[in-house]
Amino acid sequence: MSRFEHRVKIDRMPTQFTKTSSTIALCSIANFINAADRVVMPIAIIQMTDQFKWDLHGQGWVLSAFAIGYMSSMVIGASAAKKYGGKSVLAIAVAMWSFTTFLTPLFATSIYALIFLRVLLGIGEGLGLPTIYHIFAHTIPMEERSRAFGYLVAFGSIGQTVAAIVCPQISWQLSFYGFGAIGFLWVFVWVFVYNEVRRETEEEFIEPPKVNNSNVRWTAFLAHWPLWSIYIAHFSMNWSTYIIMQWLPTYMARNLGAAKHDIAFTAVPYIMNSLVGVAAGHFADALISNKWSVLSVRRLMTTIGMLGPGIFMCFFSAVDSLSLAIIFVSVSMGLSACNSSGHLSNHADVAPNHAGITFAISNTLATIPGILCGPLTAELVVQSHGRWFPVFVIAAGVNFVGSIIYLNQSAASQIL
Repeated sequence: MSRFEHRVKIDRMPTQFTKTSSTIALCSIANFINAADRVVMPIAIIQMTDQFKWDLHGQGWVLSAFAIGYMSSMVIGASAAKKYGGKSVLAIAVAMWSFTTFLTPLFATSIYALIFLRVLLGIGEGLGLPTIYHIFAHTIPMEERSRAFGYLVAFGSIGQTVAAIVCPQISWQLSFYGFGAIGFLWVFVWVFVYNEVRRETEEEFIEPPKVNNSNVRWTAFLAHWPLWSIYIAHFSMNWSTYIIMQWLPTYMARNLGAAKHDIAFTAVPYIMNSLVGVAAGHFADALISNKWSVLSVRRLMTTIGMLGPGIFMCFFSAVDSLSLAIIFVSVSMGLSACNSSGHLSNHADVAPNHAGITFAISNTLATIPGILCGPLTAELVVQSHGRWFPVFVIAAGVNFVGSIIYLNQSAASQIL
């Protein structure tokens, strides 16, 4: 390499670093808002139920309506990002879910209107993460992806933490107005700050039977066990995650005797999740830098991220003490963050040119628990005469099964 070429390479490094860092930061903040908007309703629903006199089944459908919309739009989001670019699609997604969040108090008197708004919220948020995966797959170098996904997941947990701390201290109406307004501010910054550079290979829209100019058919996304191992692991992880996200405030208030100010302790699991997520990302990248195979790292982090939460979910279900329950559920959620460096990062390994699509399929399937957890949890609790033990034991069992399948069928080499 000549002296001139060496100098050009050095001069380009700070620019690349700045661009990568700003991309990770902006997308992570978007996930902060995404996650916060999801947590507002599970906290607000305690006050709303007291005001509007909803039964447990009504609460379940309000909580699960989000997942119905979320499931329906993820493949659309990934496909649109490939045709129109991540910048415009992500801006539309954040604007949409922020607008529906802001409107929620105005329609809360009708449970059917509220369910409809929750579906719209899910559609908006469903566009978001596949678009971010598309952006990361095309802008973040391989050796930085674990930490990028770690920060992405961590900021989501921080958003949940902030919502869990703030919302119990203010009226439920102000919770929706405030977090909706934050989303509008992010859209303004994103439109004027983020500079997207697109290649011609990203221009084609995905239509069956082919998804891009490499002639990858839709059936290919369902024909490989390494992909199914990711899908199943994601499904299993989300089963327990949705139960905690949707029902933890209600469980604490109705079964553990938590007062209104105690609901803020639901922030602790999300704090643990964010801290472990960042640490796990750096730890996974360090292992890869020290000659561990990518597959070994993905399997290790997924095992920790699924077996650990399952075990501590069982402990959580067996205690009546509020403080012990918070400790166990916090450890469970913290260990779950290791999945960000495990199967959640595995998309970019096995399908680097289609990470947005594989994640969209994975997250679509993994949203099924979000739909089931509301009405199914309500029915299990009612049929068990107020006992929640079956709910948490089933969640732990699903985690164990998912981890075993991932260990046996996962891969890290490119298959698409």
